[in-house]
Amino acid sequence: MRHLKSRVAYGVITFAVMIAGMSVRHLRSFFAGSVNLWIGDLIWAAMIYFGCRLLLPAWSVRRAVFAALAFSCAIEFSQLYHAPWIDSIRHTRLGALVLGFGFLWTDLIAYAGGILLAALIDLVFIRKG
Repeated sequence: MRHLKSRVAYGVITFAVMIAGMSVRHLRSFFAGSVNLWIGDLIWAAMIYFGCRLLLPAWSVRRAVFAALAFSCAIEFSQLYHAPWIDSIRHTRLGALVLGFGFLWTDLIAYAGGILLAALIDLVFIRKG
């Protein structure tokens, strides 16, 4: 029963973070300069963290952080690979949101920040309660 409650909570949070991320994509002009470059990646990585918690609620926060970082880095490094089949996936809306287009080292920093922020929120507000 405890894991069911956790899954519901993490599901709601994952969905809310996903909506926030989509909203940010449409409000790019609202955010100044370099914030535009980081906020989407930070939110995307937080969504990945909460998605890990949704799928595996029994995992420790540390394990979820590692899994989210590994997944996010794998996606970013996959952007170094360009073949017609994967680039055609990237040119779809969902493919672009999940896989991205071009590798940037700075994205890895944003991912780490988003995952650590999500883990902190998890520890302070969710796991505590």
